[in-house]
Amino acid sequence: MIRGQQIPEELGRYALLGVALLYLVGLVAMPLVVVFVEAFANGIGSYVRALLDPYALAAMRLTLLTAAVVVPLNLVFGVAAAWAIAKFEFRGKNVLITTIDLPFAVSPVISGLIYVLMFGAQGWFGPWLLAHGVHIIFAVPGIVLATTFVTVPFVARELIPLMQTQGNDEELTALSLGASGWQTFRLVTLPNIRWGLLYGVLLCNARAMGEFGAVSVVSGHIRGQTNTLPLHIEILHSEYNYVGAFASASILALLALVTLVAKTLLERRHPELRAGVTPRA
Repeated sequence: MIRGQQIPEELGRYALLGVALLYLVGLVAMPLVVVFVEAFANGIGSYVRALLDPYALAAMRLTLLTAAVVVPLNLVFGVAAAWAIAKFEFRGKNVLITTIDLPFAVSPVISGLIYVLMFGAQGWFGPWLLAHGVHIIFAVPGIVLATTFVTVPFVARELIPLMQTQGNDEELTALSLGASGWQTFRLVTLPNIRWGLLYGVLLCNARAMGEFGAVSVVSGHIRGQTNTLPLHIEILHSEYNYVGAFASASILALLALVTLVAKTLLERRHPELRAGVTPRA
């Protein structure tokens, strides 16, 4: 009787696993394969030429520049915000937590539109900025601002539960032994959160390089100047340059794969990251 009950359970388990695999293959694996198939449709020569196109190179440079600015900003903010939220009690703590989560609740397009209304030519600060020769919208600063907004939660949200789990015992012990606040952070707190911090930085970097909605609103789509790689792909696709579009898309796909592999390796090395618990140094 027990053996008979186990067979339907195993069949149900395998059926669920099969459905999940089919779902992943259809929605994740197949589109990824199509990207690389279409990118190399006309041979490796066409693929290389598409990537060496001046507009493509400019889009890659701008994407890398944006990530190089945004990720360190969010790293510093995320560590500071997580430390304050996890280690201290203060007025406005819930407001800070809600603000960090705001980009998850607001559409990226809406966030980009807000920056246009604030810093555009007809916006609140636009006339003053133009009078002083400062260009934010349809320029690199606007792209950096929009990308920073949508990527704010990734580092902070990864570190907050980790630092809350740690508690304050080790920091208080270090302070009682005469360590300064900076020494306590550098020698006690940082080693305990380093893997969680790297985890958050990986996700933040992937989102920064792949952001489309907010950047599309504030960039102005100026080829060679304000087009990031996702915007460059959109323009090529709208021009029916499918090889160029998929060649550029393959760069983002490779970034996604590298991020996924790094994330998986971190989780395998430190299973506590999945549960929101930081590994000890």
